Amino acid sequence: MLYSLVGGQGSERLSSMNLGYKHYQGIDNYPLDWELSYAYYSNIATKTPLDQHTLQGDQAYVETIRLKDDEILKVQTKEDGDVFMWLKHEATRGNAAAQQRLAQMLFWGQQGVAKNPEAAIEWYAKGALETEDPALIYDYAIVLFKGQGVKKNRRLALELMKKAASKGLHQAVNGLGWYYHKFKKNYAKAAKYWLKAEEMGNPDASYNLGVLHLDGIFPGVPGRNQTLAGEYFHKAAQGGHMEGTLWCSLYYITGNLETFPRDPEKAVVWAKHVAEKNGYLGHVIRKGLNAYLEGSWHEALLYYVLAAETGIEVSQTNLAHICEERPDLARRYLGVNCVWRYYNFSVFQIDAPSFAYLKMGDLYYYGHQNQSQDLELSVQMYAQAALDGDSQGFFNLALLIEEGTIIPHHILDFLEIDSTLHSNNISILQELYERCWSHSNEESFSPCSLAWLYLHLRLLWGAILHSALIYFLGTFLLSILIAWTVQYFQSVSASDPPPRPSQASPDTATSTASPAVTPAADASDQDQPTVTNNPEPRG
Repeated sequence: MLYSLVGGQGSERLSSMNLGYKHYQGIDNYPLDWELSYAYYSNIATKTPLDQHTLQGDQAYVETIRLKDDEILKVQTKEDGDVFMWLKHEATRGNAAAQQRLAQMLFWGQQGVAKNPEAAIEWYAKGALETEDPALIYDYAIVLFKGQGVKKNRRLALELMKKAASKGLHQAVNGLGWYYHKFKKNYAKAAKYWLKAEEMGNPDASYNLGVLHLDGIFPGVPGRNQTLAGEYFHKAAQGGHMEGTLWCSLYYITGNLETFPRDPEKAVVWAKHVAEKNGYLGHVIRKGLNAYLEGSWHEALLYYVLAAETGIEVSQTNLAHICEERPDLARRYLGVNCVWRYYNFSVFQIDAPSFAYLKMGDLYYYGHQNQSQDLELSVQMYAQAALDGDSQGFFNLALLIEEGTIIPHHILDFLEIDSTLHSNNISILQELYERCWSHSNEESFSPCSLAWLYLHLRLLWGAILHSALIYFLGTFLLSILIAWTVQYFQSVSASDPPPRPSQASPDTATSTASPAVTPAADASDQDQPTVTNNPEPRG
């Protein structure tokens, strides 16, 4: 804290941003104070555009490079790297796209290449004079106008600017307006070009039109008009214009305009956005990235801690990633739960990545060190990842429902799931798996598609079993009824006395005489009547 306070008093950029961030979030025993946070951030934000136009100093372009993104890491290079050498080869052959990319890398210090404005201008000049590429022509015209690393040449710059504008490049149309405003003081002509460029979607033109209204020199409009100026500045800020963003932050902190009601928190957000583009901060981030790529873990940890504590989201997630890869370093040099601290910091940022929400969702789900399981917060994190279009967020929410977790209705509303489905978990599962599948980047089978298929197979199998069960129960009951009926009639029949067999009388037993009985026959047998047939029972 002492280092930050001393550095902040001296307007040291990282220290001021550290103080601004701590007061913005109210963390690490710093009081929540948006006005004070704005004061720190706006100080650095005001310097950022000036720093960018200063070619000296330890600066680098602030790039959003995540250590989890292997594809981006592969294209990081140096002057002797394969990517740089390939671009140089293509640029020498006259490839306009390669010339422009090479010049940008050298001019701003991008993609791991050291800042070298002189070499960049050579490529700008070569591309502008040898090709018909409007972007290269425009870039070279700008450096000739401003004399950045080259002698000023306004005549050639104007010629090139007109040429680029004739090819439909909106930046060049805006540049012509800037020329007539700055050098000719012809505000009518400047406004004409800026209105045209704004229609083409150029944020610089929106800002410049705001300046005309602010200064009271817009053609045909008497006096200053801060309301119109504010509208143009806001439009420019939405397009990423730094000075326009600074004006908006000023309006929000003061509340002097009806269209910008006082909102200190929003003022901090806008000022923070500009301050985080400062080239000196970019230099620290680049050193951390280079150290990581070179395998210098201690150095990478140091630089990413410096950047993360200033509130840079990409540095916070990168630092958490390093702590996951090297927990031994985190335990040895950092007295905090590094993974939890910096992923947790990142999800409170406006531009947090979806994987940070997923990571925090996992940490809340499983519990982490001193943090016990919290399913409610886990659901919130997964829902935010899902809202950002991450298929894993939908998948994790569906799994929680499968495990019996109840998703609150406000979360379902947050995900814009039809309220008629809220009471039916199966319908919610179907919706989540379908969204998971539709947001999946995999063209073939994915966990989302397989889960969706498995769910429908279960529903189908359940329907089949349900139908079979009904059939079985019906057949079983019918069989019991038939068996009972048969048994009943048998029991009734058994209760009646069976009829006795009738015996034939001697005179009707037969129409023929009985055969003679031999003398040897028993006398008693001769007294028995003779029966000619075996009678059947009747009844």
